[in-house]
Amino acid sequence: MISRRKFLTYSAVSPLYLGLKNMPGYRFFHQPENKISDFCRRLVPVGRILETEGYYVWGTSPVKAPDGKIHVFYSRWKAERKMGGWLNASEIAHAVADSPESPFEYTETVLKPRGEGYWDGTTCHNPHIKKVDGKYCLFYIGNSNRKMDTKRIGLAVADSLQGPWQRPDRPLLEVSPDEDAWDNFCTSNPSFLKHPDGRYWLYYKSWNSKEYYHYTDPKIRGNRKYGLAIADNLNGPYFKYMGNPIIDFSGRGNNTQFEDACVWHEDGKFKLVSRDMGIFGHTYGLYMESDDGIRWSEPLIAYLDVEHYIRQPPAPEYLSKYGRFERPQLLLENGKPTHLFVTTQGGRYMTSSAFVFKIL
Repeated sequence: MISRRKFLTYSAVSPLYLGLKNMPGYRFFHQPENKISDFCRRLVPVGRILETEGYYVWGTSPVKAPDGKIHVFYSRWKAERKMGGWLNASEIAHAVADSPESPFEYTETVLKPRGEGYWDGTTCHNPHIKKVDGKYCLFYIGNSNRKMDTKRIGLAVADSLQGPWQRPDRPLLEVSPDEDAWDNFCTSNPSFLKHPDGRYWLYYKSWNSKEYYHYTDPKIRGNRKYGLAIADNLNGPYFKYMGNPIIDFSGRGNNTQFEDACVWHEDGKFKLVSRDMGIFGHTYGLYMESDDGIRWSEPLIAYLDVEHYIRQPPAPEYLSKYGRFERPQLLLENGKPTHLFVTTQGGRYMTSSAFVFKIL
């Protein structure tokens, strides 16, 4: 454990970022200028939030309340379980701040694993909060056996951000039953929007079980792709788009893939930020646009690695994902993103925490 003084020295916003980002000809980590999205250029780091002693914090999703306060729903689990606790011991907590750049205070845990016999019996993870048709909709993933193959997407609904949350007895979206289907392994990491035509669109991550179990390299466990499911009613049923997967990078070779997509609709276009897994590098984010929400543009860089924005102490051996941002989620006001919330390992307690960017 590092001292508080040493931590504060390392964790300050990087002078490299503040001093160079606007200099003529400056290149973001030597990437070509035409590969840097405007979204990336507009990011200003605010800093870490929800650093919680004794816990890993992950997957922070924000929403603005009618009184102007900012509520976030996030995953957390006991630090004694190390990083792998997300799969077998995560719960979804709720915190509130006066503004996106103010300190957030934990208020309650809203969803915990329910135990044997439930689809979300052993973890509740990766929340995605939306206000839809006057209700607060908390999309999340759970599993029933502490393993990857029972991950499913669910939806809890409440009239107020204070709850109570009506929790589903069954998942919102199941896997495809065909053993050769691209999405027969899990349904995971939801991103939701209400389409301009009034229908309900659910984007989801999955991959094939044969790929997961039969790769010869133990570090390669399938290729993550994204599909789309559409419903006429908020609670479903959701029917999978016949052209799935709608985003598939596997044909680029080297097991190129991506995850953690966050989709929104702005100024007549569908837009997406996600975590890169091979296009530019595993420490980057991806940005894409679409006219119809199905056919997406060539990826650009959405954000850079942690070291570009803040200074950190050296990585401890047990934090293998140190130095990258994951789970991008957006605070939207009047349909436009004002802040990017991500998560990253490290922080005051050398576990993980959320991190906030302002979007100019």
